[in-house]
Amino acid sequence: MSLAAYAIAAAALAAGAAGGWDDATFRVYYLFGGLLTAPLFGIGSLLLVRARWAAPLGLLYAGLALGVAVAAPVTQHVEGTAIPRAQDHLDLFPARALAIAGNSAGTLAVVVVVLMTFRRRPVGNVLILGGIAVAAAGSALSGLGEAGTAAFLAAAAVLLYAGVVTGPLSRLSRRAS
Repeated sequence: MSLAAYAIAAAALAAGAAGGWDDATFRVYYLFGGLLTAPLFGIGSLLLVRARWAAPLGLLYAGLALGVAVAAPVTQHVEGTAIPRAQDHLDLFPARALAIAGNSAGTLAVVVVVLMTFRRRPVGNVLILGGIAVAAAGSALSGLGEAGTAAFLAAAAVLLYAGVVTGPLSRLSRRAS
């Protein structure tokens, strides 16, 4: 689900860059990119190691994120072709604070699971860590514009996907129990 959220965020980025940003495109981009991708990746990682409590927590968080993305007021109308900065259009609470908390917790969960399972999946886990690093760098270097951000998004997606499909994921979840 996290890679699907990542793909939807990338599609919103492409739509905003091609046709201009508006409030709706920004909300889609923020929901799937800023609020859902990393937390869903963390939840999925926890589920792979049979942390069953993660599923209801993930559903609760996804519902909260959807509600915030729909209901949080946009403080300044979104327009233009440059990628909008969240701090220019959303108040810190609840939207940006939820994104910070969700991304931090999701990334932490992925890193913990990667470290727990590193000996069983070294190549896949290195690719996942690389994907996380590239995605974080792309977010941090927002001054790159749409083309630069899109390049980071694409590279991160390739690394994350390769990391997920590399190695015995089904055996990983059986051994963790």
